[in-house]
Amino acid sequence: MKALLIEANGKTGLHDVPDQEPGDGEVLIGIRHVGLCGSDLNTFRGLNPLVELPRIPGHEIGGEILATGAGVPAGLRPGMAVTVLPYTSCGRCASCRKGRTNACRYNRTLGVQQDGALKERLVVPHDKVVPVDTIAPRHLALIEPLSVGFHAVERGRIQPGDKVLVLGCGMIGVGALLGAVRRGAEVTVQDIAADKLALARELGAAHTIDPNAEDPAAAVARLTGDDGFDLVIEAVGVPETFVQAVDAAGFAGRVVYIGYCKAEVGYRTQLFNLKELDIMGSRNATLDDFAAVIGCLEEMGDRADRLVSTTFPFAEADQALPFWEANRATELKIMVEMS
Repeated sequence: MKALLIEANGKTGLHDVPDQEPGDGEVLIGIRHVGLCGSDLNTFRGLNPLVELPRIPGHEIGGEILATGAGVPAGLRPGMAVTVLPYTSCGRCASCRKGRTNACRYNRTLGVQQDGALKERLVVPHDKVVPVDTIAPRHLALIEPLSVGFHAVERGRIQPGDKVLVLGCGMIGVGALLGAVRRGAEVTVQDIAADKLALARELGAAHTIDPNAEDPAAAVARLTGDDGFDLVIEAVGVPETFVQAVDAAGFAGRVVYIGYCKAEVGYRTQLFNLKELDIMGSRNATLDDFAAVIGCLEEMGDRADRLVSTTFPFAEADQALPFWEANRATELKIMVEMS
């Protein structure tokens, strides 16, 4: 079968790879749609230290069950539309023992620490398969990236009426926006791309901040009556926004970091204490987050098409990452359509 490989830094190509058959407890999925993630782009750019090349990318998955191995529950049948929880959990590390398997110390995400889904067929354990028949097949690959933002919202303990700032309006930031709006928060989104800010307002953001047009600190003071935000969710991953998240949080506020910064960050650490901030990381997502996103996409219907900026056919998948590299400022979600 054919697969897309990131062969080396800045180089991709379609290759023949061995076909797969499901073993005991496994499910064979025919891949229909794969979304490209920022981790895939960083792998292509040579900036992902978790990846060894060559690597088949892709962990945002929409597909159909083709076959099941022995011991797979009867509820999983050929022909079912599914997505995949693309993380592993060892069951033994401290995170797993605490029930937080999404933060497993030894996690191996599809497309990162192991080959991913940008191939014609994929075999996965049956407990990672999530049947979904209530949304359009083309939206199945949106579930995982949005769920990462939803998980950050869960970590942030949002209550109705909270004032929330989301830094960054990529796909993960959009997930945080949608999740926070669903919980009754008043959400402000900051991004440098005007079209992404327009989309944020369309999706329910009460306010937007364009750092190219106004000073972000002045905007925070204006929008919060100088109180700062109850919660700041950082979804950019650069030193400036890591610091801004702490500055923009109000006294007794909360900060959630989704991504991680590749460079050192210099903080005014007195703000941690003076504001008595809760500062949290957020990693991956859970099945509960998947369920919440599925409910959101059910409500959105065809409006979810607005979340996909460009679609490549599988035959041209080797052009997708170079295209994204050249258009990082404007692209929200690049999708590969397999058939």
